Amino acid sequence: MAAVTVSTGVAVADDEVWPAEDTPTSDEVQPTIEVAPDDGTQPGDGDQHNVTYRARVDGLARGALITYRISDAQVNSADPTMLPGRTFEATAVLTDPSEAGMRISIQWPYSANLHCEILVDDQLFAQADQFIGPKLTPARDDPDYGAMHCGAPLSNAPGLPADELPLPPPVSGDGTADPLQAPAATAPAESPSTDPFAAIN
Repeated sequence: MAAVTVSTGVAVADDEVWPAEDTPTSDEVQPTIEVAPDDGTQPGDGDQHNVTYRARVDGLARGALITYRISDAQVNSADPTMLPGRTFEATAVLTDPSEAGMRISIQWPYSANLHCEILVDDQLFAQADQFIGPKLTPARDDPDYGAMHCGAPLSNAPGLPADELPLPPPVSGDGTADPLQAPAATAPAESPSTDPFAAIN
């Protein structure tokens, strides 16, 4: 009886990595956000992902503050000296890379073009460019003036306005008093006046 031998082969293709494209330069740069398309491999499986943050300030500006998410529950900040052509880079490890985000800000009255990139597992996840124009007076009514966000919004980040703690609403309709209001003072009861010259029966 002839023996039959069957062999099987499995071909495995390497994941294709797309490098980050160079950001085009122009006289007037508008804010742009680019997010990698959803290919069905979004996290949620508990794996750890390597995140790379890159920031650049093109212009003469001081007081640069770069805030970025360094872990699932921690936000870190740095204030490097950003000279023209210098790129700030930091790395992090996140379980959910969709939470990767950063914020770049410069001090008034400087003007510069802000650029940021976020890479997840060496693939471009998000990038943004924004031109910060000069102002004669500080924008006190706009806390985000001179700042640019990239990727997911950051929580508990330094330099961001904190939310005010809401007060509990007053209780009404059930006859109970408002816990925020002090009880009204009651006047002491008047004792009946007695006439010392009244006749005693």
